[in-house]
Amino acid sequence: MNRLWIKQARLIDPSSGTDQMGDLLVENGVIAAAGTVPAHSGDCETLDATGLCLAPGLVDMHVHLRDPGFTHKEDILTGCAAAAAGGFTAVACMPNTKPACDSPEVVAEILGRAKAAKARVCPVAAITCGLRGEQRTDLAALREAGAVAVSDDGRPVPNNRLMLETLREAQEQGLCVISHAEDLEIVDGGIMHKGQVSAQLGVKGIDRASEDCNTAAVVALAESSGTRVHIAHVSTSGSVALIRDAKRRGAQVTCETGPHYFTLTDQKLLSQDANFRMNPPLREESDRLAILEGIADGTIDCIATDHAPHAKEEKAVFETAPNGVIGLETSLALCLTHLVHPGIIPLVRLIEMMSLSPARLLGIKAGTLQAGAPADLVLFDPGERWTVDRTRLHGKSENTCFDRMEVTGRVKYTLLGGRFTYRQQDDD
Repeated sequence: MNRLWIKQARLIDPSSGTDQMGDLLVENGVIAAAGTVPAHSGDCETLDATGLCLAPGLVDMHVHLRDPGFTHKEDILTGCAAAAAGGFTAVACMPNTKPACDSPEVVAEILGRAKAAKARVCPVAAITCGLRGEQRTDLAALREAGAVAVSDDGRPVPNNRLMLETLREAQEQGLCVISHAEDLEIVDGGIMHKGQVSAQLGVKGIDRASEDCNTAAVVALAESSGTRVHIAHVSTSGSVALIRDAKRRGAQVTCETGPHYFTLTDQKLLSQDANFRMNPPLREESDRLAILEGIADGTIDCIATDHAPHAKEEKAVFETAPNGVIGLETSLALCLTHLVHPGIIPLVRLIEMMSLSPARLLGIKAGTLQAGAPADLVLFDPGERWTVDRTRLHGKSENTCFDRMEVTGRVKYTLLGGRFTYRQQDDD
């Protein structure tokens, strides 16, 4: 029997609200016991976790692995290596690949390539064929092939009738609908937030209304039909308020935000560094504070990275660079630094937002240290300070907006099915 005994860890289990010292025993890739581990005989590898937190492996419900079609930016294996280094054991990959993930064949191709990966890959399939916003995909067939959610992420579904039909059918199929809330007519070619900074730089901006209008529309569709919807990458104070009010009325609306939206503002764009360009864009300080408030009061359900790799040459010119930044390896540290250590949320709530909540939304087995669960685990030092270095990350691309930032909290080990997929000492 393959056994691993992790000793003297601070156990963080959001499924039970646990935050206590204890041990954890892994047997054949499954958690056998947590808390007080009984004495046992036989061969057993041990790991002294003194000073470390032990939590369920993190789940990122919004990543771009760029595979198939754009593997010069990232591929499934490199993206999952980055995920493991960040403490993630499961990632949901968006469908804007080439070809788009709009058929059972592409879902199967992604799952086939993921068999050798260092994280569980959960395909998000397209809502419309080719992500063109016209003809709906076969949700039942996509679900049967292994898709866990549907989205046209990167573009909104432009037709409200089509979106309403999707919400209803997805609920029947048990699929999460992830909405990219954006009005492209309002965006109208903007490349950053519309405000004083965009005016100072003389570039076209994106009004907050581009996100708020579409958020309001999708919330109305879900509320009127009694269906569920998940709003991706919330970035504005208006969207936070809309979602908070919808939840108070009992609407089945959930949402996510990313670390860059509660740590940075559009002031970073004054450098004209395209690594601070993403979609939705960095907003103003009032929006950043609203995101923090939404995290603190529970309006925001999940932290996701929207990990979006681009090659260095693609990000070279500020005005023409594609939107997107990477984030898998910095997410936990940023959340510890800006959410837990300042006392905005407790650690068990953070792990809920980064593991249990996304797992429940995607319908996958994760987010718990209970006996019988897969031994998908992360061990991290919550107090270790380190400096982000884009040249030492594990993916193919370096387009982080946190290069040279000092953060507190570092992943030391990641395990997938009881097998080590990352050891921090191997990077030293």
